[in-house]
Amino acid sequence: MSIQLIQQAICYMEEHIYENINYIDAARSVHMSGYNFHRMFSFITGITANEYIRNRRLTLAAQELQSTGISVIEAAYKYGYKSPESFSKAFSSFHGSTPKQAKQKGTSLHLFNPLVIKIRLEGGNIMDYRMEHRECQKFIALVKAFSNEIINDDNDNSIPCFWTECYEKNLIEPLKNLRTKGKMDLYGLCSPAKDNETHFNYGIGIIIDKNTNIKELDKFLNNGYSIWETKPSDYVVFKCIGNDGVCIGETWNKFFKEFVPQTGYIQTEDTDYEIYFENGESGVFCELWIPVQKI
Repeated sequence: MSIQLIQQAICYMEEHIYENINYIDAARSVHMSGYNFHRMFSFITGITANEYIRNRRLTLAAQELQSTGISVIEAAYKYGYKSPESFSKAFSSFHGSTPKQAKQKGTSLHLFNPLVIKIRLEGGNIMDYRMEHRECQKFIALVKAFSNEIINDDNDNSIPCFWTECYEKNLIEPLKNLRTKGKMDLYGLCSPAKDNETHFNYGIGIIIDKNTNIKELDKFLNNGYSIWETKPSDYVVFKCIGNDGVCIGETWNKFFKEFVPQTGYIQTEDTDYEIYFENGESGVFCELWIPVQKI
Protein backbone atom coordinates (compact mmCIF):
# COMPACT_ATOMS: atom_id res chain seq x y z
CA MET A 1 0.00 0.00 0.00
CA SER A 2 2.85 2.44 0.76
CA ILE A 3 4.24 1.86 -2.74
CA GLN A 4 0.85 2.72 -4.27
CA LEU A 5 0.55 5.88 -2.18
CA ILE A 6 4.00 7.07 -3.23
CA GLN A 7 3.21 6.41 -6.89
CA GLN A 8 -0.07 8.33 -6.53
CA ALA A 9 1.84 11.23 -4.98
CA ILE A 10 4.35 11.20 -7.85
CA CYS A 11 1.49 11.35 -10.35
CA TYR A 12 0.06 14.31 -8.43
CA MET A 13 3.41 16.13 -8.51
CA GLU A 14 3.77 15.52 -12.26
CA GLU A 15 0.24 16.78 -12.95
CA HIS A 16 0.86 19.96 -10.90
CA ILE A 17 4.55 20.47 -11.66
CA TYR A 18 4.02 24.04 -12.92
CA GLU A 19 2.05 25.04 -9.82
CA ASN A 20 3.30 26.30 -6.47
CA ILE A 21 3.36 22.91 -4.71
CA ASN A 22 5.64 21.20 -2.23
CA TYR A 23 5.77 17.95 -0.26
CA ILE A 24 2.87 19.06 1.98
CA ASP A 25 0.57 19.28 -1.04
CA ALA A 26 1.75 15.89 -2.27
CA ALA A 27 1.10 14.42 1.19
CA ARG A 28 -2.42 15.83 1.28
CA SER A 29 -3.13 14.34 -2.14
CA VAL A 30 -2.74 10.86 -0.61
CA HIS A 31 -4.29 11.83 2.77
CA MET A 32 -1.05 11.60 4.77
CA SER A 33 0.59 13.98 7.23
CA GLY A 34 3.48 15.91 5.78
CA TYR A 35 5.88 14.44 8.33
CA ASN A 36 5.05 10.80 7.68
CA PHE A 37 4.93 11.33 3.92
CA HIS A 38 8.31 13.08 3.93
CA ARG A 39 9.79 10.18 5.86
CA MET A 40 8.23 7.44 3.73
CA PHE A 41 8.99 9.11 0.39
CA SER A 42 12.63 9.65 1.32
CA PHE A 43 13.19 6.09 2.52
CA ILE A 44 11.55 4.53 -0.54
CA THR A 45 13.00 6.80 -3.26
CA GLY A 46 16.26 8.00 -1.73
CA ILE A 47 15.40 11.69 -2.21
CA THR A 48 12.87 14.08 -0.66
CA ALA A 49 9.66 15.04 -2.45
CA ASN A 50 10.85 18.65 -2.63
CA GLU A 51 14.06 17.49 -4.32
CA TYR A 52 11.97 15.46 -6.76
CA ILE A 53 9.87 18.50 -7.67
CA ARG A 54 12.96 20.69 -8.05
CA ASN A 55 14.83 18.16 -10.21
CA ARG A 56 11.86 17.62 -12.48
CA ARG A 57 11.30 21.37 -12.93
CA LEU A 58 14.96 22.00 -13.76
CA THR A 59 14.90 19.11 -16.24
CA LEU A 60 11.80 20.50 -17.98
CA ALA A 61 13.21 24.03 -17.90
CA ALA A 62 16.38 22.91 -19.67
CA GLN A 63 14.39 21.11 -22.37
CA GLU A 64 12.24 24.17 -22.96
CA LEU A 65 15.20 26.53 -23.07
CA GLN A 66 16.86 24.38 -25.75
CA SER A 67 13.80 23.72 -27.88
CA THR A 68 11.79 26.96 -27.72
CA GLY A 69 12.37 30.69 -27.72
CA ILE A 70 11.50 31.09 -24.04
CA SER A 71 13.70 33.63 -22.26
CA VAL A 72 15.63 32.91 -19.07
CA ILE A 73 13.39 35.34 -17.17
CA GLU A 74 10.22 33.65 -18.45
CA ALA A 75 11.61 30.22 -17.57
CA ALA A 76 12.54 31.37 -14.08
CA TYR A 77 9.01 32.46 -13.23
CA LYS A 78 7.34 29.58 -15.06
CA TYR A 79 9.29 27.02 -13.03
CA GLY A 80 8.60 28.59 -9.65
CA TYR A 81 11.63 30.80 -8.95
CA LYS A 82 11.27 34.27 -7.46
CA SER A 83 14.05 35.78 -9.55
CA PRO A 84 16.22 34.96 -12.58
CA GLU A 85 19.23 34.97 -10.24
CA SER A 86 17.87 32.24 -7.96
CA PHE A 87 16.82 30.24 -11.02
CA SER A 88 20.27 30.55 -12.60
CA LYS A 89 21.97 29.47 -9.39
CA ALA A 90 19.77 26.35 -8.99
CA PHE A 91 19.99 25.57 -12.71
CA SER A 92 23.79 25.79 -12.76
CA SER A 93 24.09 23.65 -9.64
CA PHE A 94 21.90 20.92 -11.17
CA HIS A 95 23.08 20.96 -14.80
CA GLY A 96 26.62 22.30 -14.55
CA SER A 97 25.67 24.89 -17.19
CA THR A 98 23.89 28.24 -16.99
CA PRO A 99 20.39 28.77 -18.44
CA LYS A 100 21.92 31.03 -21.09
CA GLN A 101 24.34 28.27 -22.12
CA ALA A 102 21.46 25.78 -22.18
CA LYS A 103 19.89 27.72 -25.07
CA GLN A 104 22.89 26.81 -27.21
CA LYS A 105 23.05 23.53 -29.09
CA GLY A 106 25.70 21.12 -27.86
CA THR A 107 25.46 22.12 -24.20
CA SER A 108 25.57 19.12 -21.85
CA LEU A 109 22.51 18.90 -19.60
CA HIS A 110 21.20 16.50 -16.97
CA LEU A 111 17.97 14.53 -17.38
CA PHE A 112 15.88 13.55 -14.35
CA ASN A 113 12.99 11.38 -15.55
CA PRO A 114 9.68 10.84 -13.70
CA LEU A 115 9.94 8.14 -11.07
CA VAL A 116 8.04 4.89 -11.48
CA ILE A 117 7.96 2.89 -8.27
CA LYS A 118 8.25 -0.85 -8.75
CA ILE A 119 8.31 -3.63 -6.20
CA ARG A 120 11.58 -5.52 -6.42
CA LEU A 121 11.64 -9.05 -5.08
CA GLU A 122 14.77 -9.78 -3.08
CA GLY A 123 16.09 -12.80 -1.21
CA GLY A 124 13.79 -14.21 1.44
CA ASN A 125 15.33 -12.37 4.36
CA ILE A 126 13.67 -12.82 7.73
CA MET A 127 12.61 -9.62 9.47
CA ASP A 128 11.85 -10.22 13.14
CA TYR A 129 9.25 -8.02 14.82
CA ARG A 130 6.58 -8.14 17.48
CA MET A 131 3.38 -6.19 18.10
CA GLU A 132 2.78 -4.43 21.42
CA HIS A 133 0.07 -2.20 22.88
CA ARG A 134 0.76 0.54 25.39
CA GLU A 135 -1.72 2.74 27.22
CA CYS A 136 -0.81 6.37 28.00
CA GLN A 137 2.84 6.69 29.00
CA LYS A 138 4.63 9.55 30.70
CA PHE A 139 8.32 10.43 30.49
CA ILE A 140 10.65 13.09 31.79
CA ALA A 141 13.13 14.15 29.17
CA LEU A 142 15.64 16.62 27.80
CA VAL A 143 13.91 17.95 24.69
CA LYS A 144 15.26 19.82 21.67
CA ALA A 145 13.69 20.90 18.37
CA PHE A 146 15.26 19.76 15.09
CA SER A 147 14.57 20.79 11.50
CA ASN A 148 12.41 18.45 9.43
CA GLU A 149 15.10 18.68 6.76
CA ILE A 150 17.44 16.38 8.72
CA ILE A 151 15.02 13.44 8.47
CA ASN A 152 16.69 10.64 6.52
CA ASP A 153 19.83 12.75 5.90
CA ASP A 154 22.55 10.14 6.36
CA ASN A 155 25.18 12.86 6.72
CA ASP A 156 23.41 14.73 9.51
CA ASN A 157 24.62 14.10 13.05
CA SER A 158 22.41 16.57 14.91
CA ILE A 159 20.69 14.00 17.12
CA PRO A 160 23.86 11.99 17.97
CA CYS A 161 25.51 15.33 18.81
CA PHE A 162 22.57 16.12 21.12
CA TRP A 163 23.20 12.85 22.97
CA THR A 164 26.92 13.65 23.24
CA GLU A 165 26.20 17.17 24.50
CA CYS A 166 23.81 15.90 27.17
CA TYR A 167 26.33 13.31 28.38
CA GLU A 168 29.16 15.84 28.45
CA LYS A 169 27.05 18.24 30.52
CA ASN A 170 26.17 15.36 32.90
CA LEU A 171 22.45 15.75 32.24
CA ILE A 172 21.63 12.09 31.62
CA GLU A 173 23.17 10.23 34.57
CA PRO A 174 21.16 12.19 37.19
CA LEU A 175 18.03 11.38 35.19
CA LYS A 176 18.86 7.68 35.12
CA ASN A 177 19.41 7.75 38.88
CA LEU A 178 15.71 8.53 39.34
CA ARG A 179 15.12 4.93 38.32
CA THR A 180 15.51 1.71 40.28
CA LYS A 181 18.80 -0.05 39.57
CA GLY A 182 18.33 -2.61 36.81
CA LYS A 183 15.57 -0.51 35.21
CA MET A 184 17.63 2.52 34.13
CA ASP A 185 16.57 2.27 30.48
CA LEU A 186 16.84 5.41 28.35
CA TYR A 187 14.32 6.46 25.71
CA GLY A 188 14.94 8.43 22.53
CA LEU A 189 11.55 10.06 21.91
CA CYS A 190 10.57 11.47 18.52
CA SER A 191 7.46 13.56 18.00
CA PRO A 192 5.53 13.72 14.73
CA ALA A 193 5.78 17.13 13.10
CA LYS A 194 2.59 18.87 12.08
CA ASP A 195 2.03 20.09 8.53
CA ASN A 196 2.40 23.75 9.46
CA GLU A 197 5.60 23.18 11.45
CA THR A 198 9.18 23.10 10.19
CA HIS A 199 10.60 21.26 13.21
CA PHE A 200 10.01 18.14 15.26
CA ASN A 201 10.98 17.46 18.87
CA TYR A 202 13.42 14.80 20.01
CA GLY A 203 13.79 13.91 23.66
CA ILE A 204 16.21 11.86 25.75
CA GLY A 205 14.45 10.60 28.83
CA ILE A 206 13.19 7.97 31.20
CA ILE A 207 9.73 6.57 31.72
CA ILE A 208 7.76 7.66 34.79
CA ASP A 209 6.22 4.68 36.58
CA LYS A 210 6.35 2.86 39.91
CA ASN A 211 10.12 2.44 39.54
CA THR A 212 10.72 6.19 39.26
CA ASN A 213 11.49 8.47 42.20
CA ILE A 214 8.73 10.99 41.51
CA LYS A 215 9.63 13.06 44.60
CA GLU A 216 12.61 14.45 42.70
CA LEU A 217 10.76 15.32 39.48
CA ASP A 218 10.06 18.98 40.33
CA LYS A 219 13.76 19.65 40.75
CA PHE A 220 14.41 18.40 37.21
CA LEU A 221 11.45 20.26 35.74
CA ASN A 222 12.77 23.48 37.26
CA ASN A 223 16.10 22.85 35.52
CA GLY A 224 14.90 22.59 31.93
CA TYR A 225 13.63 19.01 31.72
CA SER A 226 10.13 18.40 30.32
CA ILE A 227 7.23 16.00 30.74
CA TRP A 228 6.45 14.04 27.57
CA GLU A 229 3.18 12.11 27.32
CA THR A 230 2.01 9.59 24.74
CA LYS A 231 -1.47 8.39 23.84
CA PRO A 232 -2.63 4.75 23.85
CA SER A 233 -1.07 3.13 20.78
CA ASP A 234 -0.28 -0.12 19.03
CA TYR A 235 3.40 -0.48 18.17
CA VAL A 236 5.51 -2.65 15.94
CA VAL A 237 8.82 -3.32 17.69
CA PHE A 238 12.13 -4.10 16.00
CA LYS A 239 15.50 -4.93 17.50
CA CYS A 240 18.18 -2.74 15.92
CA ILE A 241 21.18 -5.00 15.52
CA GLY A 242 24.53 -3.22 15.37
CA ASN A 243 27.16 -1.24 17.23
CA ASP A 244 25.96 2.31 16.51
CA GLY A 245 23.04 4.42 15.36
CA VAL A 246 23.45 3.39 11.72
CA CYS A 247 21.34 0.31 12.45
CA ILE A 248 18.40 2.54 13.43
CA GLY A 249 18.26 4.08 9.95
CA GLU A 250 18.59 0.62 8.42
CA THR A 251 15.63 -0.58 10.48
CA TRP A 252 13.49 2.38 9.42
CA ASN A 253 14.41 1.57 5.83
CA LYS A 254 13.22 -2.01 6.25
CA PHE A 255 10.04 -0.79 7.97
CA PHE A 256 9.01 1.30 4.96
CA LYS A 257 10.29 -0.98 2.21
CA GLU A 258 9.44 -4.38 3.64
CA PHE A 259 7.14 -4.30 6.65
CA VAL A 260 4.57 -1.73 5.48
CA PRO A 261 4.03 -3.12 1.93
CA GLN A 262 3.72 -6.70 3.19
CA THR A 263 1.55 -6.20 6.27
CA GLY A 264 -0.82 -3.34 5.46
CA TYR A 265 0.19 -1.38 8.56
CA ILE A 266 1.11 2.30 8.36
CA GLN A 267 2.77 4.61 10.85
CA THR A 268 0.43 6.81 12.87
CA GLU A 269 0.98 10.40 13.97
CA ASP A 270 2.13 9.52 17.46
CA THR A 271 5.47 9.39 19.24
CA ASP A 272 7.94 6.78 18.03
CA TYR A 273 10.88 5.94 20.22
CA GLU A 274 14.05 3.95 20.75
CA ILE A 275 14.71 2.12 24.04
CA TYR A 276 18.34 1.82 25.16
CA PHE A 277 18.30 -0.91 27.78
CA GLU A 278 20.49 -0.82 30.87
CA ASN A 279 20.86 -4.58 30.56
CA GLY A 280 20.26 -5.22 26.88
CA GLU A 281 20.84 -8.23 24.68
CA SER A 282 24.28 -8.73 23.20
CA GLY A 283 24.46 -7.19 19.72
CA VAL A 284 21.23 -5.19 20.14
CA PHE A 285 21.89 -1.44 19.98
CA CYS A 286 18.30 -0.54 20.91
CA GLU A 287 14.67 -1.40 20.27
CA LEU A 288 12.68 0.74 17.86
CA TRP A 289 8.99 1.21 18.72
CA ILE A 290 6.88 2.59 15.85
CA PRO A 291 3.17 3.43 16.39
CA VAL A 292 1.08 1.79 13.67
CA GLN A 293 -2.46 1.04 12.60
CA LYS A 294 -3.95 -1.38 10.09
CA ILE A 295 -5.34 0.16 6.92
